Amino acid sequence: MGVCMIDLYLLFEFSRSHCGAICAVLVPVNLLTTGTTLLMLFGRCSEREIRLSGLIACGFALIMIAHVGTWLMIGVIMLPTFILLGLASLCLIVNLSAIAFYSGLEKKLPYTNWL
Repeated sequence: MGVCMIDLYLLFEFSRSHCGAICAVLVPVNLLTTGTTLLMLFGRCSEREIRLSGLIACGFALIMIAHVGTWLMIGVIMLPTFILLGLASLCLIVNLSAIAFYSGLEKKLPYTNWL
């Protein structure tokens, strides 16, 4: 038909069959990008830089949540599943909060001496 569709079943199988490699990459990337967002926040970088860093980190967190979701879909309920889901959720919340905090703080206070 000429329509390019992604077969989700194959994508989910790829995610599950390469779990070790995917997690070996996503865990440090999530921690590093979230740490970078926080360092930029406390280092008084521009709102644009913090927003970009936070959005990139949110993207990696959402990829990890989707990866863990493939395991939850087939019923794999184990401690590592919840640890990874908790880590990704925490990274997502921290990055979204950093974006919202900085945006709201700059609008309320013209000069922030403590940040």
